[in-house]
Order: sequence, then structure tokens, then C-alpha cells
Amino acid sequence: MTETGKPVIVLKFGGSSLKDRECIEKVLDIIVSRVEKGFSVVTVVSAQGKTTENLLAYVRDFAPNGNPRETDMLLTTGERMSAAIVAMALETRGLPAVSLSGSQAGIITDNNHTNARIIEVRPSRVFSLLNEGRIVIVGGFQGVSFDKEITTLGRGGSDTTAVALAAALNADCEIFSDVDGVYSADPAIIPEAKKLDWLSYAVMQELSEAGAKVLHSRAVEFAKVRNIKIHCKSTFSPNEPGSVIAGFEMVGKIRKSAVAYEKNVTMIRVFDTSEGGEHISDVLDFFREKGVAVKQISFSRDSNGRLYGSFILSRKENYAYDSFIAELSARFAGAIEVFEELSTVSVVGDGIMDKPDALLETLDLMKKSQIELFGFHTSSFRISLLVKLADFEKSLKLLHERFSAEDSAI
Repeated sequence: MTETGKPVIVLKFGGSSLKDRECIEKVLDIIVSRVEKGFSVVTVVSAQGKTTENLLAYVRDFAPNGNPRETDMLLTTGERMSAAIVAMALETRGLPAVSLSGSQAGIITDNNHTNARIIEVRPSRVFSLLNEGRIVIVGGFQGVSFDKEITTLGRGGSDTTAVALAAALNADCEIFSDVDGVYSADPAIIPEAKKLDWLSYAVMQELSEAGAKVLHSRAVEFAKVRNIKIHCKSTFSPNEPGSVIAGFEMVGKIRKSAVAYEKNVTMIRVFDTSEGGEHISDVLDFFREKGVAVKQISFSRDSNGRLYGSFILSRKENYAYDSFIAELSARFAGAIEVFEELSTVSVVGDGIMDKPDALLETLDLMKKSQIELFGFHTSSFRISLLVKLADFEKSLKLLHERFSAEDSAI
């Protein structure tokens, strides 16, 4: 609540919602509608369309080995451009607006360039501008470290910016994209996928970590800790209800299942021939040194007592992937194996592993369909399989057909 007595709402718009003038006009309409409903509005924006990909092309061209600090300096320009455009466009409609970078909005992060985590939000400047009656437009995906370095929050980081601001401002949060909610599968691959009216924080976080593109997993983590209800809606049908992400006590007591995928991942297997696991420690240090995002980590010993570790990396989340793999292979030759052109496919649901035969059924389903497995991972909410890239669509459809129709009372 601002000094004017108005409740605060945080809106977030993805790049596809800002890709051209026609789309931006729809964004403006939504912002204006929230103002007319009596809200003080904070809007978080991503870079327009393919801007981030185009900027990354410069990185690959001029600095193929990557420079995380300079990469962050470059990439944050996309969101700042979107924020300035939306602010100026609102003023042409007679509404006072101001754009802020992540650092100006008080987003404080750690020092991990290209994949930083938000440590705290200092929203005093945002509150001050809202109290002046302005609409605040914040460039998402970015912040500033305690060392005064510009940082980015990783792929989908604008979601995290929006939820973090909503938590700091005690506000509702609406996430707008080009889809009207969260589906039981990617409709582009499985047309019969159904929209889910609600999901628990736990299921949405697992879906995000499994590759679903609707929300960033760290945004859901923030929402869960601060109990911020998230409404996922479409910019192009904003009056539709969309999907709600909330605490379990709010969403009901029916289990829902959905499937997700990460299309192109790499598995790195480290065989440690040293006495004390130094090779694995050295590889982990190398990941940290390069700022590499690791999706899954597992360790085990073979029958001879030899320790080995497996690491799953996402190509799209690691900007200098090719040079990183080349350097890794050269430095640890003989101690690692690299498996490329793989995918993870996952089924996610509240208590999915409560069914004692769920994993066995899943493995048997893949075997009968002659789909080779390179590994699997489970949690209370997820079964993830590692398959060849060529098999990911077939695997995803099998999992969706088997599990998505199941709605069972707890």
C-alpha cells in the first residue's frame, strides 16, 4: 500500500509481449486498465523479441571464450531499452511513468555474473516514485552486487525480478506472456495439452527446473518463501483467468500432473582415479570459475570403490558453452566423458512418487518403446529421464499420455 492508500500490483511482460508496436500497445492497455482499477503499478519488462539472442551473437563473435562481467553489461541493455520505450509510450497516453534499471530499483544480488541470485530488494526509490503518482517500469533480469557490479539473473530472470519486487512491495503479481497459463505439456508439441487452473509452488518449481518456460524456478522459490500468489496470463487475452500458482492450502486437494522437457542438454561424467576425489572437486571448482549453471548432480561408487560423478548442463543457460566444453575436455582429458545431444523429459505432480509403481511403470514404458535411457532422477514431485535428443518428443508424448489424465484426491 502506498502513501496514497492505493494497493500495489506488479506486472511482468516477456519479450514476445514487447516484440513490436502492436504488442506494446496491448501491454499499455493492460497497464492502463490496472491504473483505472485503482492500483499503483510497477511493471517489469524483458528485452524485446529476440534482442537477447542478438546480443549473445555479439558475445560469440567478439569473445567466444566468454567474459561474464562484460556479457552482463551488454545483455542488460535489452531490458533497459524496453523499460524506456514503455515509459515514454505511457507518457504519450498522458500517464506519468519512469523507467529504472534493476540497480536503480534496488535489486541487490551476489557476484555470480550471468547467473546471479537476488540477496535483497531495497524498494525505497520505487515506493517514492509510486507515492508521486508515477507508474514505475523496471528492466528485469538484472541487479547490482555489493561490489557495485552489474549482474544478470540467468534465463527467465525477469520473472524473478517481478516476484522479488512483489514481495518487497507487499503486492499482487501478474506474469504475462504469449500463452494463457500453464499447460499439462507444451501445446506446440502436444496439441491436446490442457491448461491447469492452479498449481502448487512445489509443482511449478519442479516444472520450471525441468524446462517449462512459463516461469523461472527462482521466481517460484521467491513466491513460495514470501507466499506471493502468482497469476500467469496472456498479454493477448488478458481477461481470461489464466493459471494461479499458490500455496497448497489455496489451490485445493486434487493432484495434477504435467510434463516438461529440456531439449538440448549435456551429461559430463567424471571418473575419479585419485585417492580423495580431487578430480571431482577440481571439476566443480572449474564449473564455479566459469560461472556454469549445473542442472543436476549425482555421485556414486562402482564395484571397485571408485567414485564418479554425473553433471547435467543446459546448453542454452551457458552462454559460452562451446569454448567451455573444449577447455573442460582439454584440462581433464582421461578423467571425463562428455555425452551431448541429450534431452531431459520429466513428469511432475504433487506426490507423483507416492505411487509405489510410478517409477517402474515409467522405466517399463521407455523400455517397451525402445527408448534408450542415459539416466534418471526422482524427487517427491518429479521423475526425470535422460534420453537422446532424437527421442525427446516421443518420450514426452508417452509420459503425457500415461500421467496427465490423472487427477486424484489426496
